[in-house]
Amino acid sequence: MSQPVAAFPAPDSPRAEALTVHVRGLRIEAGIGVYDHEQGRLQTLVVSAVLTLAPGRVERLSDTVNYEAVAAAARAIAAEGHVGLVETFAQRLALACLDDPRVQRVEVVIDKPGALDGAEAAGCTVAFAR
Repeated sequence: MSQPVAAFPAPDSPRAEALTVHVRGLRIEAGIGVYDHEQGRLQTLVVSAVLTLAPGRVERLSDTVNYEAVAAAARAIAAEGHVGLVETFAQRLALACLDDPRVQRVEVVIDKPGALDGAEAAGCTVAFAR
């Protein structure tokens, strides 16, 4: 008896290319800004971060980066005191994420709602890689 013919050839075994962990739209109150009217008051920042890790099996929390750690790092930067530029805030958060050796690349987006009349938000994106 002959083997049945498959309608489609069997695909190659899938291979993992990357694992990303993200935090999107985290609202933080921070002392931020370079203008006189921004000193001594808190403003809202909306923080997003995408961390790229090496691909691998993820069975336990210890196999990945806990996104709560990303949020905690952002809140800690805000708690340290006034930061002049959103770019500085974004760089500090990106470098904090790279403190975890599993993180190969990180992209941080900081939006500052209300910073620019007529715009939903203004801000920046930074990316760092090992």
